[in-house]
Amino acid sequence: MPVTTKPFCFAAILAATFGTASFAQAQSQTLTLYSAQHEQVVDMLTAEFTQETGIKVLVHTGEGPDVANQILQEGVDSPADVFFTENSPELNLLDEKSLLAPVSPATLAEIPAKYNAADGDWLGILARENVLDYNPSLIPETALPASLLDLAKPQWAGKLGIAPSDSDFLPLVSAVIKQYGKAAALAWLQGLKANSKIYQDDESVVAAVARGDVAVGIVNNYYWARLYTDLGPAKIDSKLYHFPHGDIGGLVNISGAAVLKSSHNQAEAQKFLAFLVTPKAQTLLGQSEVDFEYPLRPGIPPNKLLKPFKDLQPPAIAAAALGDDQDAGTLLQQAGLI
Repeated sequence: MPVTTKPFCFAAILAATFGTASFAQAQSQTLTLYSAQHEQVVDMLTAEFTQETGIKVLVHTGEGPDVANQILQEGVDSPADVFFTENSPELNLLDEKSLLAPVSPATLAEIPAKYNAADGDWLGILARENVLDYNPSLIPETALPASLLDLAKPQWAGKLGIAPSDSDFLPLVSAVIKQYGKAAALAWLQGLKANSKIYQDDESVVAAVARGDVAVGIVNNYYWARLYTDLGPAKIDSKLYHFPHGDIGGLVNISGAAVLKSSHNQAEAQKFLAFLVTPKAQTLLGQSEVDFEYPLRPGIPPNKLLKPFKDLQPPAIAAAALGDDQDAGTLLQQAGLI
């Protein structure tokens, strides 16, 4: 969805009410955050940040690829100070276009380097795992595939649910491209198209699996956890399968944040990034009953519904190595999935 133009309305109101000098002072204590994270989570974080610092945060939300594209269009004239998004390829894209400012080294040091941009221009905040949601009344765990790529085989026809237009699907395609090349990735996507029932988003996929519409669904782990929390253990007829042995299906996605190089509030923006990886903020994220992602600051436990982070077996693909999702989008179009 397009980002709204509220920053400009806010600026006009301040200037008219307080005059130019007061407006400049107020502007220096107000951040504009472009967000593609869950709204309830962002509201929680920004309220806590404002309480601690006195810096107000104007939040504008949208889907990650759309927000990143909006920033590209705005370029150096973007009113955004900070971009906080669910998937690293959107940050990689802006980094490639030289639109991001270096993150403070002290802030980067709070998170293991493999979860940050290689050049230090964006910061990892949270992680989540790609999983297979399955309905045990339709398929036993012993019959689940050893690899994500197996889901393109004919025996999975009519049993699989996917949401290829969901922004969370793009990094998975990028990972397949990285690991196996474009030709193999396209063939895999064509197999998925032949086998799958298509849904609008991952929420719809986990609901379909729970209803028994499909036996399995490709999703991120937190969608199942949210449905489990909403329905309760007695009313949910699905479980999670974690792809083993470093299979591409166990990809860990990184949710990250960056300061825009064009920001006129660099100090305040850097302060916001530093806040996101403090023990307090990371604990709030780990305890969230909305997000169900893994805090990336070492020593902060995730929600009890999540499999321990140390027990995950993701492929050895760094977030920065996933690229910018442009090839993934092209292949999804070629396969007729979007």
